[in-house]
Formats: sequence, C-alpha cells, structure tokens
Amino acid sequence: MEHSVSARSVLRADLSRPAARRTVRRSAVVSGGILISRLTGLVRVVVVGAVLGPTYFANAFVATNMVPNLTYSVIAGPALALVIVPTVVQVLARGGPDAAIRLLGRVSGFLLIASAVLAGIVALSAPVLGWCLSLGIPQPSLREQAEQTATVLVLLVAPQVVLYTAAALGAAAQQARERFTLAAVAPAAENVVLIAAVVVVGVHWGPGLDVAEITAGPLVVLGLGSTLAVAVHACLQLFGASRAGLPLRPSLRWRPDPEVASVLRRLRNSISLPLTRSVALYVLLAAASTVPGGVIVVQSAYTVMQVPTALGARAVSTVVLPGMSAAVARDDHSGFAASWRQALTLASITSLPPLLLLTALAHPIASMLANGQLHSDKLIDQLAACLAVIAVAQFAASVHMVGLDALFAQLNTRCPRVASYALLAASLTVTFAALLVPDDQSRLVVLCAGLLAGELAGAVTVLFGLRAALRPERWIDHAQIARALLACVSMVPIVAFGRWFLSTGEISRAGGVIALGACGLVAIAVYAGAVRISWIGRCP
Repeated sequence: MEHSVSARSVLRADLSRPAARRTVRRSAVVSGGILISRLTGLVRVVVVGAVLGPTYFANAFVATNMVPNLTYSVIAGPALALVIVPTVVQVLARGGPDAAIRLLGRVSGFLLIASAVLAGIVALSAPVLGWCLSLGIPQPSLREQAEQTATVLVLLVAPQVVLYTAAALGAAAQQARERFTLAAVAPAAENVVLIAAVVVVGVHWGPGLDVAEITAGPLVVLGLGSTLAVAVHACLQLFGASRAGLPLRPSLRWRPDPEVASVLRRLRNSISLPLTRSVALYVLLAAASTVPGGVIVVQSAYTVMQVPTALGARAVSTVVLPGMSAAVARDDHSGFAASWRQALTLASITSLPPLLLLTALAHPIASMLANGQLHSDKLIDQLAACLAVIAVAQFAASVHMVGLDALFAQLNTRCPRVASYALLAASLTVTFAALLVPDDQSRLVVLCAGLLAGELAGAVTVLFGLRAALRPERWIDHAQIARALLACVSMVPIVAFGRWFLSTGEISRAGGVIALGACGLVAIAVYAGAVRISWIGRCP
C-alpha cells in the first residue's frame, strides 16, 4: 500500500503532468530573460576584446572589474538567494508579507553594512591586488605600469561590492514571490552601460592601448563607467522587489530577531561556496595574466560557459527552488524528490545541446568572438581549444547548480560546504599545474580544464549527498535522460553539415556568423522537437 501511494505521488509530479509543464513554461520565461542578459554579456566580452585587444591593460581591466563581484561573494554571493528564498517562502506562508518585509529589511541591513566594510577593505588593499594581478608580467617596466593601472582601477570599482549586494537582495525578493523576468533581464542594463564606456574609450583614445601608453582619461571612464553600470543594475533589482510586494527597507535591528540570526547563521555556514569559487577563479585569472590577452581568452570561455548554465540549470532551479522549499516546509518528501528529478532532468536536457554544439563548432564560435584587436589566428586557436573544454564543464556546472539548490531547499549547508572544498582543491591543483606548462596556448587550455575539474568535483559531491537524503525515493529519472540522449543524436547530421560548411573558407565573416547561428538554431529546434515527441509519447 505504501509503495502504491508513493508511486501515485511520483506520477502526479511526473514531467508529463500539468504542474511540471507549468514549471517548463516558467523556466522558458526565465530563460528568455536570462538569454537577453547573457547575450549582452557576450557582446560585452566581444567589445572589450575588440577595443582593448590582447594587451596587459586588457588583462588589468577585465581582472579588476571582476574583483567586486568576487569580493561580494565573500558575504554570500550566489548562496544568498539559496538561503534567503526558502526562508522568505516559509515566512510568507506563516506570517504574510509584513513579516517577510521585516525579515528582509533586517537581513539586508546587516549585509549592506558588511558589504560596505568589505568595499573599504578592497580599496585599502588596492596596491596589493594590483601587485598580484601584474605579478606574472616578465618585463619589469611593464609590470610596474600594469601594477599602477590595476591599483587605480580597483579603487574606482570598489563601491560595486555594495551595489552587487543590493542587486542580489532585490533579485532574491522577486524570486521568493515567483517574479522572475525583471530579475533575469536586469543584468543586461549593466552590460549595455559598460559596453558604452568601452566604446567611448575606443573612439576617443583609440583601440589597443597598453599599460605603457594609458592615461588618466580612459582609466576614469572605464572605472567609473563600470561602477555606474552596476548601480543601474542594482536600481532595477530594487525596483522589481518593490513591485513584487517585498520592498527592501534596511534595518539595524537584526540582533534581537532569532529568525534573522538563523538566516545569517546559514549564510555564514554557506560562505565557503562563493568564497572558494571566487578564490579559484581569482587564482585562475592571475595565472592567465602571464599570457598577453590570456585573461580575455579565459574570461570569454568562462562567459560562454555561463550562457547555457544560466539559460538551462539556473532558469530551472530559479523556478523549482520555491516549490522544493514549500515541499520541505510541509514535510512532503515524495513531492520534494519529484521536484528534484524534474530539476535534474530539465537541467540535463538543456545542457546536452551546448555540449555537442560547443565541442563540434568550437573554432567557428571562437572566430566569431574574436574581433578587432583580438582577431588573430593564434588567439582564435587558443579560444577554440578552451571552448571545447568548457563544453563539458557547463554540463557538470548545471548538475552542480541544481544539486546545490535542492540541498539548500532542505536547509542543508553541510554538503554544499564539502562540495565547495572539493571544487577549490580540484581547481587549484589543475591551475598550479598549468603554470608548469611552457606553451602559452596549452597553458590556457589547462587553466580551463581547472574550471572543469572544479565543477566535476562539486557535482559528484553534491549528488552523493542528495542520493543519501532522497532515499527511499528515486533520485534520477533514467528513462527521461536516456530519451534526451537519443534526441541529441538527431542534432548530429545538422551540426556535422554546419561544421563542414563553415570550414570551407569560401564565405565572408558576416556570412559565417549567420551560418553559425542558423546551424545552432536548427539543431536546437530539431532536438527540442525530438524531446517533445518523447514526452508526448509518455502522456496518458
């Protein structure tokens, strides 16, 4: 009898049912918003590479522009939403919007003060950060100039730590109310403003500037322009939170509130997740700075990796997290397990096409991304090799991402913490090994392999933790994932033809971009049709 009840519960939550279809539709809406943000993010990377070129100044600008985001991760980073959303969902169900607003206000008061302190530490540490980011430059004169340039840029971007914290709080408030679109689209505004700043520098001072010829003008425009970009992003997220009925009203009264103390305690226990990832990425970028333009190549590959994970796994987990949290709150173990299987299946389904496309079309994609000062055969080859590695890394990152969301929905911080340590150890091991590689191109590929090693280690750790937590429920839908793998086979002829066509060398650059986009869209459409047919075949 118990088995039959459990089976009926699983069937009610199956992917062929209306509730699951609603999850798919919502995930598609979130994916659309994220697509806009990620495409502008790719344009941002392309514009930076085209204007600044493979120079040490480009390395300094890209690396310092990531410092505030990495520093904000010390407070909570991506873990902030994973901790706050389940709590706010439960508080809303128990005490209504007023209680949730009060909780958010006290949590945000603490976090904004903490982020302001960290921003001050970043500013005071600017000389040290500048020294670290220029350490790998062999020429002493260039190294000194790069150190001074990076120091000034760090000072200009330090306030972004507070702004990123405010943006994350606003996005978490919207997610708790199941308002996803603006939160997903808002980062696009940040990208647009920064692109404008880079274009101004290219038009007014010329492209390809290196540390030896840089002046105060372009430094100020790029530094303040990037900070203004994050401010616009934060304002949009706060506006969205207010429209969702959860305006952020920072309060200093967090000490006497036991629920706030519980949230902050879970954030403290979860700090290793963003911190270890930030440390791993920072060390990786420092290693990439030993190659002229290496930071741009690695960041381009990393940005490409984030696109499919954001459109797939992040969109799915954003939609599923409130439901999984609600299942935990009502002690519905079967419902939670069904939601997890949905999340894992959808994340796998959305990660398989990028795996095939990025592996097979790595060189044409690299050629499309490398423009202006960055367009050279050597850099294109380096980027193509990195993209092939990233293709596998994005699949591992997707599984890792949805696994973390499921654990946080259970208010489990121990297993994610262990996974973060595994990610850091694996990534640093491969990164330090890359420094022993004498060839520049091979070194950058090994550095990207460090990203892959870290995500694999994290994903394996998270899956083991979830498998134990889900027993006796099934933890994976083997049949649906097998169908997705078979559907992926339908893409192979289209991708093979596209690769052959793009390798003929008889088409213009613009034509190549159009052909590449058409090949990707047709292949994904065929794959989506094959997946849909397999789902319809299972519907009663």
